[in-house]
Amino acid sequence: MSSIKLTSLNPRFSDVQYAVRGELAIKAEKYVVQLKEHPNDHGLPFDKVVFTNIGNPQQRGLDQEPITFPRQVAALTEWPALAEKVKGLGVFPDDVVERARELEKEIGSIGAYSQSQGASFIRKNVAKFIEERDGYPASADNIFLTGGASAGVSLMISMLISSPKSGLLIPIPQYPLYTASLTQHGGLAIPYYLDESSAWSTSPQSVRAALEKARNEGIEPKALVVINPGNPTGSVLTKEVILELIDLAEKNNLVILADEVYQANIHHPTAQFTSFKKLVREANSPVPLVSFHSISKGVTGECGRRGGYFECTNFPEDVLALIYKMISVGLCPPLGGQIGVDCMVRPPKPGSPSYPLWKKETDATHKALAERTKLIAERLNALPGVSCVDSPGALYLFPRIYFTKKAVEKAKEAGKTPDTFYALALLDETGICVVPGDGFGQVEGQNHYRLTCLCAGVEEYVGKLEKFHRGFMAKYAD
Repeated sequence: MSSIKLTSLNPRFSDVQYAVRGELAIKAEKYVVQLKEHPNDHGLPFDKVVFTNIGNPQQRGLDQEPITFPRQVAALTEWPALAEKVKGLGVFPDDVVERARELEKEIGSIGAYSQSQGASFIRKNVAKFIEERDGYPASADNIFLTGGASAGVSLMISMLISSPKSGLLIPIPQYPLYTASLTQHGGLAIPYYLDESSAWSTSPQSVRAALEKARNEGIEPKALVVINPGNPTGSVLTKEVILELIDLAEKNNLVILADEVYQANIHHPTAQFTSFKKLVREANSPVPLVSFHSISKGVTGECGRRGGYFECTNFPEDVLALIYKMISVGLCPPLGGQIGVDCMVRPPKPGSPSYPLWKKETDATHKALAERTKLIAERLNALPGVSCVDSPGALYLFPRIYFTKKAVEKAKEAGKTPDTFYALALLDETGICVVPGDGFGQVEGQNHYRLTCLCAGVEEYVGKLEKFHRGFMAKYAD
């Protein structure tokens, strides 16, 4: 008999839920294998699986083209001798060669560990990026490079949970990393609800109500999580709302965890990203703030390189030292990801050899995301029983589905929530994989799903969604 079994493991792990890679994604992967192993007789009503369940731009089937500049820099940092071997052939622009040599000089081989906090040279470049973005000083000493933003989020949540009654204020709907990490580390989620009727705006009053409710239940609120631009909603916070949230956090002794990984994904002329760091400094607030960013999103889309950072603002030295000690346990973040961060915060400048191509590629990706988001939102809103906020930011839409009583009853008979029942049927019929709204949290009795706006061939993709939805609603009409 095995000495290891589920009941002998940490019971918190069994309670962790992560819908983005949950039931739907697992079933979709099985369909991928089925299609591959039986290309001519797979027995499925579709010939490909479309993964719209996760913001993974370069995933097969979504196929966002990687930006050339960071890939060229990565190639030369992986194999520095390559620059000499192709010299004179016009393979690498001069600024790419110069960047790669500079990085090699500053950080050495990417096969070696860097400083645990991340290479000092790259952290200084991140600090300069933040200064230029916000107009306020930033220090490399307060910046920690990480294996994607998720690693930093998980670390900070684990450090903030000081007792079984520690809780974090989480926006609902939310990215499930937050509730999953809270469950893993023994903390409690304190939900505050975003307002769908006001384009998923964040109401400080909703946060105050959640705070009062938590304290009445004996929960100690430790931090306020804000995702801006929003995931899964794509909402973008106004300067006025951010200042209210900063004031609220200050008065209630909360740390702010600002998830800003979609800050480059703004595709509406009236929307503008403003960082929490900028407004904390502008308000001269002492509130402790952790700001997260990543190379996985924006137009970079280098999810697999696992590069990101977080910056601590208004943190005392002894706490920073403790953070450093904890990240040292993992030795260092991946060097490839660190170099990706450097390319994100130091893109080619106008006048440099790489700039024209970099500008063309990034403009094309921004344009495609904006057009796809607009088109999908318009087409979804034209469907019976669907309403969809046209998101001004991020990579997603979060449409609401108004199910018939018959559909709700059928879902219950199948042992599923209505939106999971719908999403499974969508996958089985079309090969389109989405994430049910219950994986992100929603007002009780409501139903949604999240889909990305990354898919090429959007007309065909949306056409399949429309056909499925009309058929589903007809099948379960009251």
